[in-house]
Amino acid sequence: MLRSAPARSLARFTIRSTTSRASCKASTSVLPATKSPFVLVEGIKRPTSLALTAYRPLSTSLQRCATTTGGPPFVEPDKKELQHEKTVAKEELEPHPEEVSSESSVHQVFHEKGTPDEEKEEDMLAGVYSDLRVIKETFALNEVPREALFMGLAGLLPYAATSISTVYLAWDINHAALSGQGFFLSGETAELLLHIIEPLQIGFGAVILSFLGAIHWGLEWAKYGGVHGYRRYAIGVAAPAVAWPTLLLPVEYALIAQFSAFSFLYFADARAVVRGWAPPWYSTYRFVLTFVVGASIVLTLVGRGQIADKVSRLPGPGDRLKQLRESQVAALEEEERERRARVVAQDEAEEEDEEDDD
Repeated sequence: MLRSAPARSLARFTIRSTTSRASCKASTSVLPATKSPFVLVEGIKRPTSLALTAYRPLSTSLQRCATTTGGPPFVEPDKKELQHEKTVAKEELEPHPEEVSSESSVHQVFHEKGTPDEEKEEDMLAGVYSDLRVIKETFALNEVPREALFMGLAGLLPYAATSISTVYLAWDINHAALSGQGFFLSGETAELLLHIIEPLQIGFGAVILSFLGAIHWGLEWAKYGGVHGYRRYAIGVAAPAVAWPTLLLPVEYALIAQFSAFSFLYFADARAVVRGWAPPWYSTYRFVLTFVVGASIVLTLVGRGQIADKVSRLPGPGDRLKQLRESQVAALEEEERERRARVVAQDEAEEEDEEDDD
């Protein structure tokens, strides 16, 4: 059903014109044939002025259609259309001066209103909101089993505690260096506690890396995603092979090495999920845990960087091995000196005995 009365009138006129043309065509088909409008004059076929006057197909068709009995059939309008026209005729036109403008009479002819559509304001923060929703869905961890989630978060507590303690002790050492006295602890006590916390964090990181590698052994034994043999066992072997040598490095180098190991192991776990070697939720679970561990390591490195020139470096296992080697060399040298002294003393004693005999 058309939406406005002028449109319906235009459609009705089109229907009537089509019907009248059809009836006129039918009426002209039964008329006798007329003479040709062309007349031969002196052997040449050229149209005369009478012929030009008589050759008017449109006007002739209209005249024949008007004189034909019966005329075009009358199309009775629909009752619904008539009822709608009566309803519209009773309505009063309301003025809307706010819609009148210089473009209202020529803009959007086929729309109900001549006013332009209001442009919707673009939300400039739509991208930010979308990113926040993605982060929220990522950290929701709805598909992760509750037991694995709680145990994993509990395993992050030692890492976070050692990192926060390192930052606080570094701040206290700086405070003691500037004012001559620490805020809660003295500078010497803070430095001693810092040397105790650093190996704890590095050792715990090596244990966690070894544990994450061992998970792939368990998945292989459970035949999750099929049996893959050495390819999956190699992930479990590579993790402790990289983790435990970090115990021999200085603190800064050990933390950087473990940060790289955690990142590469997360990449291996994500690839395992894509290949079907691990549950679908495992990559998201590992991302959250790796993110917290990486942030803790960075926090520790920042704290260490603030006091690099104010504290003595804690001797590591490599330093202890060097000290052991140096002490062994010193002991051997001392033993050689004592042996030579005994030999010299013995030679002198023999010489004195020979002199006494003479």
